[in-house]
Amino acid sequence: MAFSFHNKSAILFDMDGVLYDSMPNHSKAWSQAMEQFGMHMTPHDVYLNEGATGHDTVVRISLRDRGYEASEQEINDIYGYKANLFRSMPEARVMPGSQEVFRKAAAAGLKILIVTGSGQKNLIERVQRDYEGYITRDRMVTAFEVKRGKPYPDPYLKGLQIAGVPASEAVVVENAPLGIRAAVAAGIDTIAVNTGPLEDEILLAEKPVLLLHSMQELADNLENLFA
Repeated sequence: MAFSFHNKSAILFDMDGVLYDSMPNHSKAWSQAMEQFGMHMTPHDVYLNEGATGHDTVVRISLRDRGYEASEQEINDIYGYKANLFRSMPEARVMPGSQEVFRKAAAAGLKILIVTGSGQKNLIERVQRDYEGYITRDRMVTAFEVKRGKPYPDPYLKGLQIAGVPASEAVVVENAPLGIRAAVAAGIDTIAVNTGPLEDEILLAEKPVLLLHSMQELADNLENLFA
C-alpha cells in the first residue's frame, strides 16, 4: 500500500455504511417514501446518492422523475416520512471493525471527527454512545451544520475547521461516491471502504488514495499504514 498516515493528525469518518451497517435500512426507507409520493428510488439510486442531505436527495430525484424541483413543503414531507420509516426499522449494527479502527487511531494520537450528511437524530445521538470517549456532538458535522452537503466539499471543510488542521494533515474514511468526491474536493486524502453493492470502479472513479472492502480490513491494515 503506497498510502501512509505519515504527517497525518486527524481522521474524519462518514457515518452510514462506515460506522453503522445502516444503509439497507436507509435504502428501504427511501424506496418506500419515494413510492408514497409518486417517485421511484432503487437501492442502487440510494447508494449513489448516499452522503447527500435528505433535501438534496429529494430535489435530485424529483428533477429526474418529474422534471421539476420539489417544493420546500414537499421536501419536508418526504424526508419526514422517510425519517419515520427509518426510525421504525430494526436498529442497525455497529459496523464490524469500526470501533477497533477508532481505538487504534486514538492510540496513534489522531483527532477523530464524524462528517455525515445525515439528519437522523437517533443515529446522531446513538453514535455518541457507541463511540463514547472518541466522539462528542461538537466533533460531528451533520446535515444541520452545513447548507451544502456532499458532494460539495463544505462538510469536510467544516470538519477541518473543527479539527484545526490543514487538509494535508487529514484523512477521510468514506464508503460513498458523493462522499469521496466531497473529501477529495476539500483536498483530503480519502480511503474508500466499499461496504455496499456498488462496483469498485464507481468509487475508484472519485480518486481515493486506497480502496478496501470492510472496516475490519482497514483495522487489520492500520499498523502498516501507520508505519
